[in-house]
Amino acid sequence: MTDHTTEEKIDRAVLVGLNAGCLSREENASESSMEELSALLETAGGVCVGTVLQNKDTPDSRTFIGEGKVAEVKELVQGTGATMVIFDNALSPSQQRVLSDELGVAVLDRSALILDIFAQRARTKEGRLQVELAQYQYLLPRLLGMWTHLERQEGAIGTRGPGETQLETDRRHIHRKIQKLREELEQVRRVRATQRTRREKNEVPVVAIVGYTNAGKSTLLNALTGADIPANNRLFDTLDTTTRTLEISDTCTVLISDTVGFISKLPHHLVEAFKATLEELSYADLLLHVIDSSNPEWREQAAVVESLIHDLGASETPRLDVFNKCDRYRGDILPHGEDIVTVSAKTGEGLDRLRSMIGDRLDAGAHRVTFSLPYDKGGVLDTLYQEAKVETVEYGETILVTAVCTPRLLGQLSEYLQDS
Repeated sequence: MTDHTTEEKIDRAVLVGLNAGCLSREENASESSMEELSALLETAGGVCVGTVLQNKDTPDSRTFIGEGKVAEVKELVQGTGATMVIFDNALSPSQQRVLSDELGVAVLDRSALILDIFAQRARTKEGRLQVELAQYQYLLPRLLGMWTHLERQEGAIGTRGPGETQLETDRRHIHRKIQKLREELEQVRRVRATQRTRREKNEVPVVAIVGYTNAGKSTLLNALTGADIPANNRLFDTLDTTTRTLEISDTCTVLISDTVGFISKLPHHLVEAFKATLEELSYADLLLHVIDSSNPEWREQAAVVESLIHDLGASETPRLDVFNKCDRYRGDILPHGEDIVTVSAKTGEGLDRLRSMIGDRLDAGAHRVTFSLPYDKGGVLDTLYQEAKVETVEYGETILVTAVCTPRLLGQLSEYLQDS
């Protein structure tokens, strides 16, 4: 009997990082960023077989880490049977080509690895468009040498998406493809704008959940709304935005959306490409910045999110800092303050206080009232359906409508209020 089962190939990678005095903190590699890179590799389906962290005054213009360190990495690659080398730092296209030739395996940087994960995880049409656009923008300056690497490593990490099917395309074709993707994403923006206008007309407040990847955003949304989104302990487990209704009180209902997780050294192509989704942040009435309080690096992670919120034009949006995983907090005193709440989305601790704080900031002072409408005032009933939360309608001598209304609408329709 013939065994037709095949063992799936797992990419084996050596991880390399450079810490140079002339580079900024964002550009440098560190032990913690290398650990995060290893977690990203695992998320992409690969395994780390070696790590090299180089300290050097300045990057080498040709090989980035210097000829001697390249020889050391090559020896490690050969000794471990690695199929690729992944840098925690950003590499120029020429450095990437030189390193690949010198090491004899594919060389990727952190941006390429993140793009590969997004290519694996995007499920919606919009998400796939955004990832494809980011990949083309990343690949365009690397056309000269990248195709050879991709042919040699077909199916490996960093080759999913356009690279696999566009090996023989030229720059002009890539530019046309980028323009087409931008037009399709602009259409997405128009659809979102229409939906947003409808929400504003109905005066439904919008809450956007933001945070570093793996901070527990999806788990929090599940805990608050029962959304049943898969929530696993791995980076970028959720890419596509999910929006659910959250009943804060009998007079306050909001729409709450989960967004893609942020990460340090996020490829700027992705920030640009995902603006169709992330622009919702600037239109939200409230941001929930979810912070993993159990992570020793939470301050650095929160700073990354703060920076990206600013870049996306949402720095003026009211915000609550939600310190999640408080059941695993290692400090002596939990973070506290007027706009701070500590919760455990896993155990439910603190969720009632979070709901209360959301309500305090978004409840527009709505009231439940009953209107008595003459039958010739059907247009008023239409207005109530469009701008209020209609609960019951009874037809008798008049039309009795029980609805939750904002003070503004209540003032407009006060003449139809039923005497209490």
